[in-house]
Amino acid sequence: MSKIEATPGVDGVNGKAPATPATEIEVRNPASGELVGTVAIASAEDVAEATRALRRAQPAWEAIGPSGRKKWLLKLQDWVIDNAEELADAIQSETGKPRIDARIEIAFTVDQLGYWARNAAKFLADQSASPHTPLMRVKQLTTVYQPYQVVGVITPWNFPLAMGIADVVPALAAGAAVLHKPSEVTPLTPLVLQRGWSEIGAPAVLAVVSGAGATGAALIDNVDYVQFTGSVPTGRKIGVACAERMTPYSLELGGKDPAIVLADADLDRAAYGIAYGALVNGGQLCISIERVYVEAPVYDEFVGKLVAHVKELRQGQDDRSNSFDLGPLATAAQLQIVKRHVDEAIAAGATALTGGKPTGAGTFFEPTVLVDVDHSMSCITEETFGPTIPVVKVADEAEAVRLSNDSIFGLSASVWTGNRARGQRLARALNVGAVNINDSVINLFNPTIPHGGWGQSGTGYRWGGANGLRKYCRPKAITAPSLPTQKKEMLWFPYSPSKFGFMEAAMRAMSARGRRRFGPR
Repeated sequence: MSKIEATPGVDGVNGKAPATPATEIEVRNPASGELVGTVAIASAEDVAEATRALRRAQPAWEAIGPSGRKKWLLKLQDWVIDNAEELADAIQSETGKPRIDARIEIAFTVDQLGYWARNAAKFLADQSASPHTPLMRVKQLTTVYQPYQVVGVITPWNFPLAMGIADVVPALAAGAAVLHKPSEVTPLTPLVLQRGWSEIGAPAVLAVVSGAGATGAALIDNVDYVQFTGSVPTGRKIGVACAERMTPYSLELGGKDPAIVLADADLDRAAYGIAYGALVNGGQLCISIERVYVEAPVYDEFVGKLVAHVKELRQGQDDRSNSFDLGPLATAAQLQIVKRHVDEAIAAGATALTGGKPTGAGTFFEPTVLVDVDHSMSCITEETFGPTIPVVKVADEAEAVRLSNDSIFGLSASVWTGNRARGQRLARALNVGAVNINDSVINLFNPTIPHGGWGQSGTGYRWGGANGLRKYCRPKAITAPSLPTQKKEMLWFPYSPSKFGFMEAAMRAMSARGRRRFGPR
């Protein structure tokens, strides 16, 4: 796989060299440890200058309207399709993930660009409101949506292309300029996409700044809205920083997503679907299945099918081939978290029916099925973000729901059952932001519905139809006369008890109940 060179002159802000000397980030392939690129760390002044440049460019971007922005987003879609192999190379170089996982990110990108580009005009159209009372029918009531000038997007390392696209594209479609700070672990792919934006000749309303915590803090200091995806501790700090600045924000944080397998489920589908939902991208997915609760009558059969399937999976490093199903973990630190969760569970009495340890060079960890686990173990209570599947036997659906809800997290869940009504009922009983019935992770690929977490899994929503664009806008209410106006309204100065009494009586007659419509009892 070719290395991606990223010189300071390119990786500074908007193609400019950093204003002050900066250290570099070395980017290594976690599967091999190979150095695949370097990027310069953007200083606080670099970030400030990037934001100033975006502010200069944004008014014209907003002024061309949704149809004008659609043209550029669809041109970027063309560029992504035409440069898919280079993007996949970049993704694999800094994550080590299998080629198909990299290509999933590109397919997701193409889909998101098309959806937001083609729907922005409808989602951002002025909304007329009906007056709540006949007294207000003399007014026209309108809500308009005006974008924040600069939206800051901070993304994690698990999907270096898709995580940014999920937020950058709707913000651009809304008419905002976007400053994107990707994870310092995977900064290369976003720079390839930024180059594509430049190559199609698009307005300079997208900038990427590379760096770690200090760069992210500088972004928060400068932008008008913050969208963050990442860990709970970092999300808390960002929430506090935004609150101090009165900057609106949305946070998608950790998850510990449960799956419930009921006795009437198709066990083959459940085993395949849960294995995929738990292990796709090496388990490094915000909505990975990290806990499985199985009704006792089918527990042994389900576990047998799950273990047999997990043992079939191929793990290793590939380039442009599709030889493997699972790659490495993104960092050595993440490998240690996974190892700790498994080791602590086994020490406390759990059993690994397959997997259970690091393997080979790099940061690989075997896909692992754990049984005899309980809610005293870190593998059940903490986010693992790795290729583990803890399975718990439960007496019935009531216990399954109770244990599923016994978590500080509430991102998503899945229910596996042969009874549609039962699936809907349990879905409504789970304290999470999304539920998949007889499927896993599919909600992430449907931007028409909300994606966000309850509890410690975050605040706000990343998308959800029209709200996915409107979140990047400030709604503005406009009232205007619908009839010819007079010199003065009835309640304007000087006060008149008789005029006010007439208005008061009319409002009470239209809003109160029973005899009170005509006055106090």
